[in-house]
Amino acid sequence: MDNAFAQQLFNEHLATPKCPSPQKVGEWFEKLLAILFPGTCEIEFQSPKDVEVFLAKLETDLSTILVCDTLEEGVQKKDIITAFFDKLPTIKNLLDKDVESIFQGDPAAKSYAEVTRSYPGFFAIASHRIAHELHKLNISLIPRMISELSKSRTGIDIHPGAKIGEYFCIDHGTGVVIGETSIIGNNVKLYQGVTLGALSVAKQDAKKKRHPTIEDSVVIYAGATILGGKTTVGKNSMIGGNVWITKSVPPNSKLYYKAENHSY
Repeated sequence: MDNAFAQQLFNEHLATPKCPSPQKVGEWFEKLLAILFPGTCEIEFQSPKDVEVFLAKLETDLSTILVCDTLEEGVQKKDIITAFFDKLPTIKNLLDKDVESIFQGDPAAKSYAEVTRSYPGFFAIASHRIAHELHKLNISLIPRMISELSKSRTGIDIHPGAKIGEYFCIDHGTGVVIGETSIIGNNVKLYQGVTLGALSVAKQDAKKKRHPTIEDSVVIYAGATILGGKTTVGKNSMIGGNVWITKSVPPNSKLYYKAENHSY
């Protein structure tokens, strides 16, 4: 072994901030999800005080895993943690609506508990709601770790920066990709293989809106690809499977691929 190479590696390790493992981040997220949705865990509480103690431990754990994120100048970690946990009722309310949307949108779902315990779409949306709230507080690494952990488990890739409205439903879900600057309205439903992506991946476009806007009450069927920051799918539209869209679609549209003559 080259001693100079060993020294190089040692210097890099010395200079790199210590970060929690993806496993530690995943454990924190799953405990948080468990407190919000009892059906996802086996934790038993004897009183509201027990719940308070559990939440306080989650605050401490978040403080530990935030060691690797660089905070903006003048921002205190305790303020970030307080701001995030103050938003938990809002996150819970949004997720309750998502569960209802998934349940109402899938005839195969027999109970809300089935949705929260077994549906990959719910797990991916829950991961996103939590990661997005941290992202809004200018935390960058931990939200990405949460979204990647969710992707590895569900096959659904949602960037923490994406803005998603109420009553969101992902059915089946494998292969769904939702880019960083996507904006999704209320009562939107996506099926497997849907991509909300960018027309350009140039680094200089990093701060531009690169991904589509999906307005309220839109359904997008399996395999559809919708690209571009200026592309908007108008409200109450239905996008059929396997279509390719790079221009805006008016409200109340039905867009689908006609296999018999290979045209739209």
